[in-house]
Amino acid sequence: MTITQEKPLAANVRADFPILHQQINGKPLVYLDNAATSQKPIAVLDTLRHYYEFDNANVHRGVHTLSSRATDAYEGSRDKVAAFVNAASRQEIIFTRNATEAINLVGYSWGVANLQPGDEIILTVMEHHSNLIPWQLIAQRTGAVLKFVELTESEEFDFNHFKSLLSDKTRLVAVVHVSNTLGCINPVKEICAEAHRDGAKVLIDASQAVPHLQVDVQDMDCDWLVATGHKMCGPTGIGFLYGKLELLRSMPPFLGGGEMIADVFLDHSTYADLPHKFEAGTPAISEAIALGAAVDYLTSIGMDTIHAYEQQLTDYLLEQLEQVPTIRIYGPKNGRDRAALAAFTAGDVHPHDLSTILDQAGVAIRAGHHCTQPLHRYLGAQSTARASLYFYNTREEIDVFIATLKEAVEFFGSIFG
Repeated sequence: MTITQEKPLAANVRADFPILHQQINGKPLVYLDNAATSQKPIAVLDTLRHYYEFDNANVHRGVHTLSSRATDAYEGSRDKVAAFVNAASRQEIIFTRNATEAINLVGYSWGVANLQPGDEIILTVMEHHSNLIPWQLIAQRTGAVLKFVELTESEEFDFNHFKSLLSDKTRLVAVVHVSNTLGCINPVKEICAEAHRDGAKVLIDASQAVPHLQVDVQDMDCDWLVATGHKMCGPTGIGFLYGKLELLRSMPPFLGGGEMIADVFLDHSTYADLPHKFEAGTPAISEAIALGAAVDYLTSIGMDTIHAYEQQLTDYLLEQLEQVPTIRIYGPKNGRDRAALAAFTAGDVHPHDLSTILDQAGVAIRAGHHCTQPLHRYLGAQSTARASLYFYNTREEIDVFIATLKEAVEFFGSIFG
């Protein structure tokens, strides 16, 4: 990859993504489902292959050369992730299968050990199911009470409502950094500050933020932050939990087994220090190493560069969508206030029908509730269509999407009209 200032960012990087250079239904692929999963650059694909061809061995358990190389690469990726989010220590990064597992880790370790009947957990109506269902289960187990921040008229995080919910009963605030449906970028630093004034802990779901924005956990001052690799050019099956060091040390193990122990006796065990206390069993070794390669790739471009380019794309996407009859866009309308995605409806046309017609033209978008069913009910929409961008997308691809979308809307309009 060679970045030149004369070309748009996508023109410099598209050659790194083999999957983009194919035809779907006889048309060039236009991939606009990046909020669901991103595509993988050659550097990540090569890293996966290299591990299995040259270094395949279990980590931490062998003194032979292959195990040493695998361990060095695995732990090297931890260093890369720690630097990527500016963790104070590599021990603050726990590898998990995904963001969902990371949230469950916090819930079943810290939550079960610390929450009591009547304690309050503050969430939002925009949460992904992954940051909702675990807390429902924890509340059922502990007797804690769930409260929900609602939206402003511009369909963003209502900070005043949030402050009104905080009390001396608040023990946890768990909030998404970027909504995968509304696209709004929530004021997470201010959320952390307000919550901490009331003595509450804060967990940030940064699954839609880490791939697109510069994330600094120390500046944010969150207690935990979760993200998933497959949305940030990495493989599936790998994610991570960031947690403040002393907080993680105070938490009991989430899973028991090999790797997370210090000494094992028949009737009891002692546990390893961080990060291994929370990484029971053989980890996703190749995936973790490849996540490190994805971090290297994103770092080589620069997260500020990615965000600036995506803001330009988002502005263009919103401008073009607003020209399509019957389109209703959800979330803030200013591209500078949102991430690179747009969920929308088109009158009475079902989003699945739109997605099917777009797919015939080679355009991949999302259609459904995007794992935010409560939010869709709150908005009065059964489902939405969603176009989501990444730094390898282009204005020309948006033009193809919009042209096909207009044709689909006109077609269904003639039927319903």
